[in-house]
Amino acid sequence: MVASLDGDARAHEALLRAVGRVLHAYYRARFANLRMDVDDIVQEALITVHSRRASYDRKRPFSPWLFAVARSKAIDFLRKHRNFEDLDAIEHELGEQGFEDEAMARLDIEQLLETLTAKQAQAIRDTRLHGYSIKDSALRTKLSESDVKVSAHRGLKALMQRIRDSV
Repeated sequence: MVASLDGDARAHEALLRAVGRVLHAYYRARFANLRMDVDDIVQEALITVHSRRASYDRKRPFSPWLFAVARSKAIDFLRKHRNFEDLDAIEHELGEQGFEDEAMARLDIEQLLETLTAKQAQAIRDTRLHGYSIKDSALRTKLSESDVKVSAHRGLKALMQRIRDSV
């Protein structure tokens, strides 16, 4: 998103593709019981992401902003197409927040990992996100086991500092 705001057209295109996939999954999970095609609402949300991107605060994580847009578009869509007037009924249709929390965490983690060296990010992905052992990660990356341990440790330490600094 930051590269997109800086005028990088490729980054903006990649952002919209990635956000489109996340929004499809988000809306499918929310509207499965309504038996509706979610393409229209995804398109509306993507237009809003594009047209309102200047309102995004670069100092904050992207995913809360994205899901605020997604929730707003969902409410508008349900009011318009499903005759919901009561906000509580709409909130009930939007359901539990589990997917939203998981998707936000995935986007935020990837954003944070991009701030690390490639070796540190890969060590964290392998050992913390994908569940590989140190040994398996070392075999996959052709690094020594101690190099994987040190890279993961230093990467996690750097991430903790970045998170502390942003709060």
